[in-house]
Amino acid sequence: MTSFNLRRLKLRPGEEHREALEVELHSFELGGQRYLPVPERVEAELAVTRATTGTVFSLAYTVRVYGPCYRCLGDAVLDIGVAAREYQASAPESEELTTPYLVDENLDVSAWARDAVALALPDKILCHADCAGLCAVCGRSLNDDPHEHPEERGDPRWSALEALRDRL
Repeated sequence: MTSFNLRRLKLRPGEEHREALEVELHSFELGGQRYLPVPERVEAELAVTRATTGTVFSLAYTVRVYGPCYRCLGDAVLDIGVAAREYQASAPESEELTTPYLVDENLDVSAWARDAVALALPDKILCHADCAGLCAVCGRSLNDDPHEHPEERGDPRWSALEALRDRL
């Protein structure tokens, strides 16, 4: 776990501290699917800016994420550029003015970076832009084996209603 201790910083309002950090990223689950950031450690740029009412934290890095394709469930690989910001008020009046990653002057950079990756993922993760997905009838991958099935015949129990529909 990568953390950053804010006690060593003596910032006055308007001042900023920038530092390169090696951030440890862990795999995570989102929507029942597992995603794996690679490499496990990434070089990130952390900026801490002191404002008159609190502190602004910025984190920027690039990571490659492996996970399942939305359409075919095959392996998908994404290169994601992450730029995240958090704010911690000096005297917070509500929960919205605090960051969950700051506990006792220690900023949990690993948890923040993991959550930022999850938020940066696109709505639909695809192995490639023109992924054909899975066949709705047999479940085989249409990327590997493009095929069609003959049209199914209807249930014979509905034939009387189909005949009535044809007459109307």
